[in-house]
Parts: sequence; C-alpha cells; structure tokens
Amino acid sequence: MKKLKNEELNRPSVEEFKAQDKNPAIVILDNIRSLNNVGSAFRTSDAFNVEKIYLCGITGKPPHRDINKTALGATESVEWEHVQSTVETIQKLQSDGYEVYAIEQAESATMLDTFKPDGDKKYAFVFGNEVFGVEQEAIDAAGQCLEIPQFGTKHSLNISVTIGVVLWHYVMMGR
Repeated sequence: MKKLKNEELNRPSVEEFKAQDKNPAIVILDNIRSLNNVGSAFRTSDAFNVEKIYLCGITGKPPHRDINKTALGATESVEWEHVQSTVETIQKLQSDGYEVYAIEQAESATMLDTFKPDGDKKYAFVFGNEVFGVEQEAIDAAGQCLEIPQFGTKHSLNISVTIGVVLWHYVMMGR
C-alpha cells in the first residue's frame, strides 16, 4: 500500500469547489474564542463540502494568521459571513427552511448516534464557546439539540473535534 501524494487525491481547485453543489448544511460558530478552532472549522467545513459558515459574536474572522495556520487555505474555498447575533442567524435560517440543531449537552437532546438526517431537508449546526458551550438563548432559538455520546471523565470534546464528528455523521447518514 502506497501513501498518495496530494496531486493524486484528485481534489477540486478552489474555483471548482466554489462552483460544485454543496451538502445542504451550514456551520454556525457561537462566540468561539480560539482562532485556531475557527481555522479548524473552516478546514473541516471544506472537507465535508458545507454551504457556509456563520461566525457569530466574538468569533474571529479571516484574514488572521492564527486562523490561516489551521485552515490551510479553506478560508478561500468555504463561504462565510460574520454576524453579531447567533439567535438572529438561527431565526433567519429557520425562516429559510433549515432545521437548526445546537450541539450541546441538554435535557431531551437527541444522541448523535440516533440522529438520521432527512435527505430532503437542509440543516444548520450551532457549535458553542470552548468554555461555556452554546448560549442558552441560541439553544432556545434552535429548539433542538444533538449530543455526542461520551464515556470518559471529561465533560466535552474540543470544538474542532466536535465539528468533525457531527459533520461526518451528517454526511454519512444523510446519503
């Protein structure tokens, strides 16, 4: 078995990526402090071909060297917008027909392993602050939560890992 070189992966160019049909999914970052986590969100969103990222509140925005360090160019391929209010963004997306889920440990949350996306629907996923998680107002606006089952002593996963787990599940189960 031979490791493939980048040029053997047959990835689209940035222009081809922007023009191709996207998975009907949006990433919403709710007040993310770490610029490295923001960059990771871009890179993961590129990998799973999402429509757009909303950078809400204090979430940093490109261009910034710490975002670029982990995004590795994905800030050029993934559409994004900086907005002040996570709640208003959720409400706008809901009015545009998106099912919005906060990714949070909450009462009555749906465990991710039981979540089966409907191929006819569009989805938006809200990922929260590294310390405080998704703000309660955003959870209330979304009205539904997904939770990643965990079995260790820690209370949460790093947001970059969480985004990868949720988007992988969405793409694989939504096919």
